Amino acid sequence: MGPTLSYPEHTKRLLKLGLPLVGANVAGFSIHMTDTIMLGWYSVTSLAAATVATGLWFITFIVGAGFGRAVTPLVAEAIELGDETSARRVTRMALWLSAIYSILLIVPFMYGEAVLLAIGQEPAVAAQGGLYLRIAVLGMFPAMGAQVMRSYLGALELTAIQLWITLVALVANGVVNYALIFGNLGAPELGIEGAAIASVVIQIVQMIALMVYVQYKVPQAQLFRRIWKSDIEAIAKVFRLGMPIGLTSFAEGALFTGSSIMMGWIGEIELAAHGIAIQLTAFMFMFHVGMSEAATVRASRFYGARNEPELRSSAKTAYAVGLTFALMTIIIYLSVPRFFVGLFIDPTDPARDAVLALGAVLVMMSAVFQFVDAGQIVALSVLRGVQDTRVPMWLAILSYWVLGIPASYLFAFIFNWGPIGVWLGMTVGLGVAAILLSQRFWGRSVFIAKTNAPAASG
Repeated sequence: MGPTLSYPEHTKRLLKLGLPLVGANVAGFSIHMTDTIMLGWYSVTSLAAATVATGLWFITFIVGAGFGRAVTPLVAEAIELGDETSARRVTRMALWLSAIYSILLIVPFMYGEAVLLAIGQEPAVAAQGGLYLRIAVLGMFPAMGAQVMRSYLGALELTAIQLWITLVALVANGVVNYALIFGNLGAPELGIEGAAIASVVIQIVQMIALMVYVQYKVPQAQLFRRIWKSDIEAIAKVFRLGMPIGLTSFAEGALFTGSSIMMGWIGEIELAAHGIAIQLTAFMFMFHVGMSEAATVRASRFYGARNEPELRSSAKTAYAVGLTFALMTIIIYLSVPRFFVGLFIDPTDPARDAVLALGAVLVMMSAVFQFVDAGQIVALSVLRGVQDTRVPMWLAILSYWVLGIPASYLFAFIFNWGPIGVWLGMTVGLGVAAILLSQRFWGRSVFIAKTNAPAASG
């Protein structure tokens, strides 16, 4: 059986599903970027502390967020099979696992300053970073709960609402940050603590808004009915798929967090410049994140229908769209890097010129790995669509930890290439991941759709 959809039709459907998710991810990341920009205006020390502290928060979050991300392929397949009960069960138990994981993190995050000191950060940076982490941990479950809801809605192809909720949250976060960081609008001046409080408040509001929408839009799903009742079979199913997803994301996140830690060893200026470059790179990467979520949904539907030709076509489309956007990003960042870096720094800060000069170089360096970064996330997205997550987890660990992080250390400290060496090492890790994960999908996983038992039409 050959594919029935043309590549233009695949592209149209991918973009229709993915662009609202891109917008939601861009807006969601802009919430975090707002924190970074405002803290950069507040002080370079606060910016450096936020860079390393939010890095630790994020890599911890993405492990548990794997439970939420597992909801997308599981629910999409269940919907394709007409099994709404299974869709409800796995979503509820993903919330359970998210709550358990969040509770386990509270005590370790209370010792955030000690952790930052232990990994070699300067005392002033560690002190402020510890303050941030003690507050930010309270937003862990709301953030993970929101991820579960977004994944559920994405599997149902209800993506526009995610964009609107996140846009409202972006505006609200800016106002609360403006008040609490600088002491405006009658609020106390709390600096980095204010940024943490704002993040927690916005995360709670987003989770509640998404839950309310789900209940309003699909009341027949009865998603929250008897949510207090455990379901061991569904928990096991979500855990088996979600934990490898989380650890894969952790492996990649650890590559970037490890780079921040190494920059902290070099100096505060270098860490601040690196933080800005990472923010700018990650901002553009949100396009790939949104489109990869859409690619996972599309692949999951064809997997549920056991339609290998359409699965292949949808995957090729995802690669083409991702690599095209990567090319556009390269052109933009090579053209005006200093302009973008300057947005993050107070014009009167005495360290501005030093941070601006290095930050512009690092943004230009980020253009080097745009293609490989796009390639690895597209490969991961289609692998998740066919529920192949365990081997990709090990391939990611090999790429990022065994090769990427050591390469950064080698280039930066043994070859004495400094910050540029750190970024070259990240490029090595991402490049190897793109090759190995793509080979896994095209060499084996794409055949899963026809080797599994037949399913309903799709």
